[in-house]
Amino acid sequence: MAIPEPATRNLLGGAWITAAKLFVPSSLGILIFFVPVTLGGRQTILLDHMVTAARGLLGEAAGLYALALILAGAAYPLWKGTWKHNLTECIFTVLKLAGVAVAVMALTGWGPALLHEPDMLPFLFDKLVIPVGLIVPIGAVFLALLIGYGLLELVGVLLQPVMRPIWRTPGRSAIDAVASFVGSYSIGLLITNRVYQAGQYSAREAAIIATGFSTVSATFMIIVARTLELMSVWNLYFWLTLAITFVVTAITVRLPPLARMDDARSDGEPEAIPGKRLATAWKTGLAVADRAPGLHRSVALNVREGVLMAISILPSIMSVGLFGLLVAKYTPLFEWLGLLFYPFVAIWGLEDGMALAQASAAGLAEMFLPALLMTEAEFVARFAAGVVSVSAVLFFSASIPCILATRIPLTVGRIVAVWFLRVALSLMLSVPAGYLVQTVAGG
Repeated sequence: MAIPEPATRNLLGGAWITAAKLFVPSSLGILIFFVPVTLGGRQTILLDHMVTAARGLLGEAAGLYALALILAGAAYPLWKGTWKHNLTECIFTVLKLAGVAVAVMALTGWGPALLHEPDMLPFLFDKLVIPVGLIVPIGAVFLALLIGYGLLELVGVLLQPVMRPIWRTPGRSAIDAVASFVGSYSIGLLITNRVYQAGQYSAREAAIIATGFSTVSATFMIIVARTLELMSVWNLYFWLTLAITFVVTAITVRLPPLARMDDARSDGEPEAIPGKRLATAWKTGLAVADRAPGLHRSVALNVREGVLMAISILPSIMSVGLFGLLVAKYTPLFEWLGLLFYPFVAIWGLEDGMALAQASAAGLAEMFLPALLMTEAEFVARFAAGVVSVSAVLFFSASIPCILATRIPLTVGRIVAVWFLRVALSLMLSVPAGYLVQTVAGG
């Protein structure tokens, strides 16, 4: 057998190193986010174990940690001057400042007694704000493994043949879709806005991606699953939620208002060469892995983005979340909105159908509200609420302001119309999915 020349050996060695850069971090990321592990008699994914351990280490200081993030989040737009960019930024800066006051009340017990009932501030702060404040930065560390070393691009190329016929978007939009699920809606929207401004997406394509793919990340889905006690069926919950979200998007793109938007673009996507998709995907993934920075740099960048995301979301969760809970408990607003969604649940004969419809309507204010309002419901209703929290995609406490801050030509009216369609369709699909999971897992 001939011995390779030195130059050939160097090329082969370089190829193996690049392949390792693609597979090793990506496989570790998959292990951390998607493989349940039993530790201390509790079975869940490794990231969830890490968050539990971090909260245990913090102990009583966990509340102070969350308050520090909220204070930073309220001060950030004032420091950067973003509060005066537009009316939306100004309104949300006020809401973030209100979130500081609400967080102080949660920690000190100060304020009206009705705010300190178990299903109000204590539940909001202990069960949602503290876990989110931990899981977003910790999750950001390991998201570098999933999104920085070629896995994202490899999957994107492989999905190109299905994007145009099903979702009426270019193949490159697969990257946006995956980025949102394994990263966050903010990452997905950042990609979408950049590509749209470059003329590579039409207004309709950018709107489809922004309202159909840019949902909350896997790390936020863990919070929803923990709140609704669905971690025992995490993989079923995650993959069914992903499937339902994308099925709903495939339907909404064919309905107004999205179907009527302008579809002109200046730089279309070239057609892939038939029969060479797998090779192209492999080369694309390797190219990204080869250019990828060192792991320490990727982790540092992602931690920074994770902390910024946490401080931007937590204050509005406190203020908008509390407002939503108060409205849900003391006013009939979501009951009225829920009546619009009840027919989509009633066809399945669900015992908690009306409560689920009303909780789903509350998701327009804050995506966590359906989960917060359905914690005591039966399994199928809890599962459906968990799916709708994610598949609705659009909510005023975070994702809608992010969309309005881009150049994508979506008005509030169009966004609310798309939200209504998404919730109605999600309910029709998530309830039977919940029955299926209950049968399979014995929930």
